[in-house]
Amino acid sequence: MRNRTVKDLLLGAKEAAELMLDLSYAAIFFEDHALAREVVRLEGRVGELLHELRTVCMVASRTREDAEQLAGVLATAVAIEGIADAADEIAHVVTRELGVPAQLREDLRHATEVTARAKVHEGSELAQRTLAEVELPTRTGMWVIAVRRERDWVFDPDGDEPIRVDDVLFIQGPREGVDLVRALAGSPTREPAPPPEGPVPSDLDRAVDLVVELKQVSEVAVGLAYSAILLDEPALAHEVGAIEATSDRLFHDLERWTLRAAAGVPDPEVLRGLLHLAAASERIVDAARAMCRIVEDGAGAHPVIADALAAADEIAIDVHVADGCEAAGRSFGELRLQQRTGMEVLAVQRAGRWQYRPPRTRTVAPGDRLLAIGPYDGAALLRGFCGDERPTEDLGFTED
Repeated sequence: MRNRTVKDLLLGAKEAAELMLDLSYAAIFFEDHALAREVVRLEGRVGELLHELRTVCMVASRTREDAEQLAGVLATAVAIEGIADAADEIAHVVTRELGVPAQLREDLRHATEVTARAKVHEGSELAQRTLAEVELPTRTGMWVIAVRRERDWVFDPDGDEPIRVDDVLFIQGPREGVDLVRALAGSPTREPAPPPEGPVPSDLDRAVDLVVELKQVSEVAVGLAYSAILLDEPALAHEVGAIEATSDRLFHDLERWTLRAAAGVPDPEVLRGLLHLAAASERIVDAARAMCRIVEDGAGAHPVIADALAAADEIAIDVHVADGCEAAGRSFGELRLQQRTGMEVLAVQRAGRWQYRPPRTRTVAPGDRLLAIGPYDGAALLRGFCGDERPTEDLGFTED
């Protein structure tokens, strides 16, 4: 095996941990043991990468100064490991059959885009073509975020990546696009469990809503933490700190509503999964917060950390929505911003209040402030759609 650099190892662990997080919630949404097993497989990869990273850092630390400089790298590795461990715990809700209320899957259906897997079979029209040639985003609304080829992984593949028989594609996008991709790949469709019938107990409904909100804030915290390090931006680190406070409040509220819901649920055992998910989400936020201490301390991240994050080709920006722009008055589903610009909107601020991971039904309004992450070129496009006329060289994050 070739010797991998600290940058390669850090980037590989980051990408694997992020995919674990997406797949773990997808496993719950589809009640899919195969997706949960993919999470376990990826945890092994993260463990191998971080073990090698620690070894490389120890070999490279010849002086106290070397050790101090690499301490930030190891701290980032610990945070990534925490995210991966939390994602594994989320997947265990499925593998250990802890159970979650059916209402949770229904809420996840509407709360965000979904992640799924599709194995490419012999005779599929996808096989022996590149990602650019099959045009999945245009045809299905789904993006390929990773490819597993036996034991090898390709994260964030570009358009030149070939698709081969037996490749496992990991896709992300609107729920209705999953079956379209699976059909093109020659895989059977997988429907999630049907929504519950009859009235939903109000206490349980509140508890489920809080779990979904915890999921959303944890994902946003991770995205902003990486961006805070990449941009060396204290304002972004401050946002992650605010999210941590929100996460603590949500978790305490969830405990209260779950205990109240237990009295009205025929089988209270089904509520164990809710508490398990919430605790994992809170650990993810804590890991993101720990990452930001590098920025808050003012020492600056080791250059290798910024290089690894820059290799992911992402930048965080804020966007102010102007009156009369193309985006105003239209829903995120209609705008399809991620497909048109490559930018993912993490949060929307309106009248001083934040909504994390806005749903596709959310309408963009003049005066909204969007936080988004994605490629540099897409940042300028997104600001153009929203009528934000700030110069293109000012594509960082600004604090109000």
